[in-house]
Amino acid sequence: MILFPAIGLKDGQCVRLVHGLMDRATVFNDDPAAQARVFEAAGFEYLHLVDLNGAFAGRPVNADAVEAILKAISIPVQLGGGIRDLATIEAWLEKGIRRVIIGTAAVKNPSLVIEACRKFPGRVAVGLDAKDGRVATEGWAEVSDLTVLDMARRFEDAGVAAIIYTDIARDGALEGLNIEATVALARAISIPVIASGGLSSIEDIRRLVAADCAGIEGAISGRALYDGRLDPRAALALLREHA
Repeated sequence: MILFPAIGLKDGQCVRLVHGLMDRATVFNDDPAAQARVFEAAGFEYLHLVDLNGAFAGRPVNADAVEAILKAISIPVQLGGGIRDLATIEAWLEKGIRRVIIGTAAVKNPSLVIEACRKFPGRVAVGLDAKDGRVATEGWAEVSDLTVLDMARRFEDAGVAAIIYTDIARDGALEGLNIEATVALARAISIPVIASGGLSSIEDIRRLVAADCAGIEGAISGRALYDGRLDPRAALALLREHA
């Protein structure tokens, strides 16, 4: 089980949103690279990074901040937001991103996922963000007719490294992960699933290490870490105990 600390990038700053709304952003650090160093020093082994402006623009926007983070830390980084074509994927991987996350393009151009997985095995994840069970795209501004499970099953044999499942209604709200839906998804597919949206305390970590969550590869934490509601040492120690 990997616990991914999250850095959301908006206008070059480290922010967290509530329910994915850009006008409900809280700035936690003006220096995202410094924040990344804090997470690495705390013992985290993998960083989750999102170009929030890029998710809406459909192209990378916070590239300078991403590159500064890559220079500042040695732990691997997975990146989502504004990744819509093979050239962008290749460019980020060449710059040092360990794993790219394809979200909107996975819904609108699933062949891109298949091609990217073939060309870059093990380095492509799919982000499926759910609003009332339906997949949302374009920075969560649009909602499709597809369910998360429908989308996930499309990529069963594509070689996707992980499905990052986010419950938008819980994202940034500190209401706890949607364990029931995440476990159901993990049981229904063979692709590893990463839980996102609402992680609020050590109780979520205890829930994630329970036997019925065996199909969940990891979880992403944002606001709880910034607010101090989740102690990194305690969380990582608990995960090590159950490794």
